[in-house]
Amino acid sequence: MRRLTLAEIGSLLVFATPTLAQTEVEPVPYPEGYRLWTHVNSMVLFENHALAEQFGGLHHVYANGLALEGLQEGSYADGAVFVFDLLEAQQSEDALTEGARKRVDVMHRNASRYASTGGWGFDTFAADSRSERLVTDGGVSCYECHTQQAEKSFVFSQWSP
Repeated sequence: MRRLTLAEIGSLLVFATPTLAQTEVEPVPYPEGYRLWTHVNSMVLFENHALAEQFGGLHHVYANGLALEGLQEGSYADGAVFVFDLLEAQQSEDALTEGARKRVDVMHRNASRYASTGGWGFDTFAADSRSERLVTDGGVSCYECHTQQAEKSFVFSQWSP
């Protein structure tokens, strides 16, 4: 039996080992045009709320067509996308209005691509940026919170006809 040289072993390892690009999970894309999707709900978290430091302000949740179908039917097809649009809450006199955008959180369904996070890809875009991402752990911390809703396919929003 012939013994392999170190150079041959090294070559085999190079070709047998997937490249970083092949093993990384594809990032969640920015949801272009999401403000034209179906508006699911809105909420204001004031400064005394337990999640105010991270999510304080006025937020709107939008669903694309597949996400809307999922809300109605209870299961989500690949391509379903939810957006959590967080804005500063501006209060003046007797009105509460939208201020500057703080972040855009995205939940993108792809059962195989994001299998390790319940079939959902999670990401957060800073303010109005379409490229500056705030999630640094591949969505694991987002998923950990969403496990509270495992029986609802990890989705917090509810359908309200």
